[in-house]
Amino acid sequence: LQVGRGAQMVRSAGTSAQLLAKDHPSYVTLRLPSGEERYVPQACLATIGQVGNVEHGNVKLGKAGRKRHLGIRPTVRGSAMNPNDHPHGGGEGRSPIGMAAPKTPWGQKALGRRTRRNKATDKFIFRRRSKKRR
Repeated sequence: LQVGRGAQMVRSAGTSAQLLAKDHPSYVTLRLPSGEERYVPQACLATIGQVGNVEHGNVKLGKAGRKRHLGIRPTVRGSAMNPNDHPHGGGEGRSPIGMAAPKTPWGQKALGRRTRRNKATDKFIFRRRSKKRR
């Protein structure tokens, strides 16, 4: 976070964060909408209240065209593609993907393995967000 750069966290419609503690001389503890608790510089400013447009997530778009107006293109399954387009492509009829684990179009494993590096700002996370129960 950079002080004085305007709104950088908790910007989605209807969200809010909670100030938990001010016991550190230069940091405060916030609870974010995800449930994660993290340290934020005390010099940062905040607006009191909730972000507007609370019903944003409840809007039914109704048809593919309204999704296209938002710039979202159709989702094509990898198994419906040719083998030169996707690792799951090809085969006769509705054939399985033919490999032990699903892959992204670029060949990275898609499930069960972390493929990203940790960020340098992870040291400011006081408590990770809780995993959703199945």
